[in-house]
Amino acid sequence: MATIINASIDVTKIDRTKLIKDKYLNLSIIVDDKNDKFGNNVSITLNQSKEERDAKAPKTYMGNGKVVWGVGKLDVATNVITSEDSLPF
Repeated sequence: MATIINASIDVTKIDRTKLIKDKYLNLSIIVDDKNDKFGNNVSITLNQSKEERDAKAPKTYMGNGKVVWGVGKLDVATNVITSEDSLPF
């Protein structure tokens, strides 16, 4: 299965203490099965530690996007191809 997601993040929300070796940032990318009013079905948040999850700390929302192309079983937007034998090339 292959999927292309176009997204953007708000770099001003990057917590520099979350950077690994001053250059890597762990993110969670969530693909929803329905679109919002802007046609987006992808949310991007900072990863949370186990302690943050256990404490029910609010997630830091970084940005959003949408699935723009896909092949395979992922069926989250109307423009996703769901049959693996329907390759565009």
